[in-house]
Amino acid sequence: MDWNDYDAALFDLDGVITPTAVVHQRAWSAMFNAFLDSRGLAQDYTLDDYHQYVDGKPRYEGVQSFLDSRDINLPHGDPSDDPAAETVCGLGNRKNDDFERILGEEGVEPYPGSVALVDALIERGVKMAIVSSSRNAPKVLKAAGMLQHFPVIVDGAVAITRHLAGKPAPDTFLDAAVQLDVPKERAVVFEDALSGVQAGRAGRFGLVIGVDRGAGVAALTENGADMVVSDLRELL
Repeated sequence: MDWNDYDAALFDLDGVITPTAVVHQRAWSAMFNAFLDSRGLAQDYTLDDYHQYVDGKPRYEGVQSFLDSRDINLPHGDPSDDPAAETVCGLGNRKNDDFERILGEEGVEPYPGSVALVDALIERGVKMAIVSSSRNAPKVLKAAGMLQHFPVIVDGAVAITRHLAGKPAPDTFLDAAVQLDVPKERAVVFEDALSGVQAGRAGRFGLVIGVDRGAGVAALTENGADMVVSDLRELL
């Protein structure tokens, strides 16, 4: 691709810069299957459910989406709910506890190809931001040694503070472009989640690049990716 056509790169974090999507999936699987088992239901949460209902969405929206897929009704509750609470927020908080435990025990290394692209964009003077539904973005970036490269971070916590709708709405990406002072037509969106490429298409950005970490080339393309790669090194 010709980077002369673009002035900014807006990266999702989990599954694009770092392989923490795998950690998120493990945490979601542990939480959902234990919850299903506690209700006498089959422990049938799978990777397909992660891509279809959870990946890329704000945490509580992901919980609600999965519960809807199983016709399970729970009160929404409040973000301050105890992780043991049988509410949407309680389940989301339970998942986050599992995620932080796994991250603390195992740490995280960024994808080498993503590091290579980020380094190349720094040399070109391309502005960069992280746009993530996770509320743990600064913590993950710091653990991966990448925090210093992204002066703008629009994560789940920032979205709540700034009253921004989460993906698949384009609001968080649009906010990042404004903060970087770059027209959306001159910004590239990088996403591995279906909800993320949907957000990129809805925002009418200059280019939406799908990163196939399991969602599939066809699904990413159908949902809004202009092109799909398996590793960001392909774009050098």
